[in-house]
Amino acid sequence: MPIPDDVSGAELDKSVQQELQSLPRGLAEDVAMNLVMVARLIDEDPERAYAYSRIALRLASRVAAVREAAGFAAYGNQKYSEALAEFRAARRMTGSAELWPLMADCERGLGRPEKALDMAGAPEVSKLDKAGQVEMRLVAAGARRDMGQLDAAIVTLQSPELASNSTQPWTARLRYAYADALLEAGREGEAREWFAKAVESDKDGSTDASDRLAELDGVEFVDAFDDSAEDGAPASQGDSEGAGVERDER
Repeated sequence: MPIPDDVSGAELDKSVQQELQSLPRGLAEDVAMNLVMVARLIDEDPERAYAYSRIALRLASRVAAVREAAGFAAYGNQKYSEALAEFRAARRMTGSAELWPLMADCERGLGRPEKALDMAGAPEVSKLDKAGQVEMRLVAAGARRDMGQLDAAIVTLQSPELASNSTQPWTARLRYAYADALLEAGREGEAREWFAKAVESDKDGSTDASDRLAELDGVEFVDAFDDSAEDGAPASQGDSEGAGVERDER
């Protein structure tokens, strides 16, 4: 697959570059550039990211960073069995528990929530940093929901991290998951409160909490250029961009 001219491989983290030093120089450069493409495309074009990951894997399957990247690419394409195999391989190579929550979530994706819950109670969890432990809690709550144990999922998410007023990288996702579980349980008032808190902490738009909050408030976003609108009538007198307007349905 083609590699853009602006990709050199030097964009990788130093730790990954160091792992690749075990390879011949030319091979290391090829693998590095393919890994850069995986990272670049994983969110916007997961299928192409997966294709680049397979090339890197074919070239250097004994490098832990390559196995990890292949796992993330497979995970992003919902190839959970393949992702789990790659994550396990990377973990065997490094001895790190960092990928444990992702491995558990793969078990969920494979329809084995009970296995995910077993992993949530395993000793490996104590080796995770705070972000990893929060991620494991999210996976465990998801597994409870998969099993129809909604009240248990809500209790699982109740934690010091949820109650904290400080904003961390995981805060928005944790609050969002809690709000979503509350809403499914019919606790709409509490759900609205927590969706609002998720919006406050979601600085980079990693969730659709603002849309969920708007739905609860009865606000509908409509297209300012809707053909069904009256000809010649502006969508919003104060909207010079014409991107969209709100309509209160309450």
